[in-house]
Amino acid sequence: MTLKHGEKAAGQIAADANVLLSAATGRAALKVFTHSHLEVISTSLNIKEVWEYLPVMAAKYRIAPELLESQFQLLAVREYEPRDYHGSMSMARRKIGKRDPDDIDLLALSLELEVPLWSNDSDFSGTGIEWYTTAQLLKKLGL
Repeated sequence: MTLKHGEKAAGQIAADANVLLSAATGRAALKVFTHSHLEVISTSLNIKEVWEYLPVMAAKYRIAPELLESQFQLLAVREYEPRDYHGSMSMARRKIGKRDPDDIDLLALSLELEVPLWSNDSDFSGTGIEWYTTAQLLKKLGL
């Protein structure tokens, strides 16, 4: 799926923990959830990472932890387990394993489902997938 400028995409996009945390705190990433038709998906490992960092983000932005947890729960994120993308793990490991082993699962999900990836982590550059930072994605969606 290739996004075109101004398009209200009806496809999926695989989201990294950093953009999910941004959306939960009400930053620009939240617009993808509220103003587009993209189905946001992620791995169970990324979702777990978000839950681990929510208290840190709550302290950083002086938001009640319970409020931030509720905000995250309201985001529509479809969660995938490793068994759902295990067929692409070897390829993902070859493409990004040396740069950032923590990103292997998300890349494997993107490869397995042939969907773009959304992350502000530049480690996904050069992996052969369609990859967007939040700023790039908002621009492509005309937001």
